[in-house]
Amino acid sequence: MIDASTAADLGSVSTATICYQLRKRGITGTFLTALRPLHPGRRLLGEARTLRYTAFRADVFDEIGGGMNAQKRVIDSIEPGQVLVIEARGQLTAGTIGDILALRVQQLGGAGVVTDGASRDTPTLASMDFPLYVGGAHGAVLGEQHVPMDSDLPITCAGVLVMPGDVLVGDDEGVVVVPRALAAEVGADAREQEREETFIAARVAEGAPVAGLYPLGAEWRAQYQQWKASTE
Repeated sequence: MIDASTAADLGSVSTATICYQLRKRGITGTFLTALRPLHPGRRLLGEARTLRYTAFRADVFDEIGGGMNAQKRVIDSIEPGQVLVIEARGQLTAGTIGDILALRVQQLGGAGVVTDGASRDTPTLASMDFPLYVGGAHGAVLGEQHVPMDSDLPITCAGVLVMPGDVLVGDDEGVVVVPRALAAEVGADAREQEREETFIAARVAEGAPVAGLYPLGAEWRAQYQQWKASTE
């Protein structure tokens, strides 16, 4: 589980700020491209539980795609605070998850669902109070394009490597992946960055030029520290 302090930090900052903090640490390519939230205004925060779909092949689907397949097995074993992350190769011409299985994730205490494929039953999913990020919407069943192959392994979702246990943070802009080992320090530094930016934005709104202010120079930093002390 993500500890309470780290969760409070990561849950209060934007994905853009997190991307900047990861870049400062030499880690780029962590923002999942072109996914949309079905619940704008609803934050996502949790640990990755991964599921991989491969391209459809009839004989393989007949062998492993039906019944209690890899998709249903991982969904039935979701634990509280985990996010189901699906690699679907960006394929948008069949669904990857629908309302009943998303509901199962929610009922088990899952923190959300992220897929770079399409969702089915999207109007119903959009009515659930549950974070879902999808690449698109499509009514066809997954067996038209996908084989649920395996789970709990590294995947590539929306162009981003996701390791089991990575921390996912989502806002209205999208989803970013935070390596678990960096979650605490990235969260703390991101929160401090946004405090600084609140101060900077207020000064800019008052008419201050950005030179020496953004980023904070020595003179403005001293004023920031005074302002910070007065607001804590």
